[in-house]
Parts: sequence; C-alpha cells; structure tokens
Amino acid sequence: MVREYPAQPLVGLGAIVWKDGKVLMVQRGKPPRAGIWSLPGGAQHLGETVAQGIHREIAEETGVRIELLGLVDVIDSVQTAPDGRILYHYTIIDYAARWVGGEVVAGDDAAAAAWVDPAELHKLDLWEETHRVIEKSRLWLG
Repeated sequence: MVREYPAQPLVGLGAIVWKDGKVLMVQRGKPPRAGIWSLPGGAQHLGETVAQGIHREIAEETGVRIELLGLVDVIDSVQTAPDGRILYHYTIIDYAARWVGGEVVAGDDAAAAAWVDPAELHKLDLWEETHRVIEKSRLWLG
C-alpha cells in the first residue's frame, strides 16, 4: 500500500477508547505525524470490515481489547506537498469504544501509549479534529 502520494484516498480506522473517565492516546512512531499524540488506529486492510480493522489496530498499537459503542464521525485528512501534489489523503472513520481488557503497551506504529485525563489533553498539542471527536464520543458513554 502506497501511503505517500497515493493514487486514491486510504481508509484510516480509529477509536476513542474510554476507561475510568480517561481516553487512550498514542504517540505516533511513523509518518504521517510522527511524534504527535493522537487516537490509536491505522489503515484498513483489504478484506477486513471496519469493526475488524479497529479491533486489530487498537490491539496492535496498544495491547488493549475493546467493545465498539458506535460511529462518532468520518474525517478527511489531506496533506499537500510543497509542489502542490497530495502527499497524504486519509478518510478516517472514528468509533467510540470502551476498554474491556489488556494492559496499555506501545506497540506496532506507536512510540508511546497512555490513558489520559481529558482535562490534560491540552498538554499534548492535538489536532483540532482529535479534540472534537473525543468530545463528541462522550455521547456514547451513556
């Protein structure tokens, strides 16, 4: 799968995972956005459903098992190179989820992973869309 200068948008899958009032965050280990904190997730694989992909990505990046609660939003993330070509184009599908097991450990593409109190998220210099979907995901917590 070609991620840089793709021929078409790629499907990204993510989850806003909640446990005891805290949200699961990862520090990206690879481009795009290497070193930046964000929600755990990654690219959908051919032949896998959205739900299967989210479960796989969360387990690979964080070691956590989840229960999906519902769709939060679909976001377009497009980055343009200096020459005007599309460098990255992801259509990101974010679901709200609840932790059901496993200890957090950074794995796969993550440099770090942690449970973060929402009141502390401002310290992570998150993308504006990340703040928005985290807040929107609270609707699924009941």
